[in-house]
Amino acid sequence: MSEANTRLARDYAALDDAALVVCVRAGEREAFRQVMQRCNQRLYRVVRGVLDDEAEIEDVMQEAYLKVFEKIETFRGASSLATWISRIAINEAIQRLRRRHPTVDIDNLDNAAPDAGSVVSLPLRAADGDPAAAVARDELHRLLERAVATLPPTFRSVFLLRDVEGCSTEETAELLAIRSETVKTRLHRARQLLQSELRERAEAALGGTFPFLGRRCSRVTDAVLARLDGHFPANT
Repeated sequence: MSEANTRLARDYAALDDAALVVCVRAGEREAFRQVMQRCNQRLYRVVRGVLDDEAEIEDVMQEAYLKVFEKIETFRGASSLATWISRIAINEAIQRLRRRHPTVDIDNLDNAAPDAGSVVSLPLRAADGDPAAAVARDELHRLLERAVATLPPTFRSVFLLRDVEGCSTEETAELLAIRSETVKTRLHRARQLLQSELRERAEAALGGTFPFLGRRCSRVTDAVLARLDGHFPANT
């Protein structure tokens, strides 16, 4: 079998990071496609932690992958491939942010006093269920995404990495180039801000919860009246 045919027959999805990197270094296009497919979810989340604009996020991801391809020879496996790529993406996102905004005073954000009391991690993963439950989960996800978008970038990036992506405290600290204690402080504060934001959204929406109008209201009303037919005087 020719080298080209060998490449076509190779199952890149089954390769580990080290083997994929070898293939990319050998110029195998589909290997780099697999690298991107493997890392896209994490990359989106880490960049979304810094930037708000969806188009800009995708642009940063593309620029990051171009740099990854250029620097693939420098990957030594000291960290996972996803971590190495994520660090490149975060740097690209931060540079983009700094070109648009003055430097954020991170110390002031970190020192914003958290309220006393325990903080419960928000559940972003749910088990499979029936279609109605799936619709409810989708709506919950949209609500959470809107709430997360209100967080300051320094808190949002930590929250997305720790509670959404599932990174450890140490890996998050490495990715963001901050201390582990800073990760814990920002995550604690992010969770509190989210709880406050979600509480306000829930209270504002309470008046419109469990609607029972329109056709549903008419259907039940008509059904009850039909069952009570003959219990009312005529023409009342």
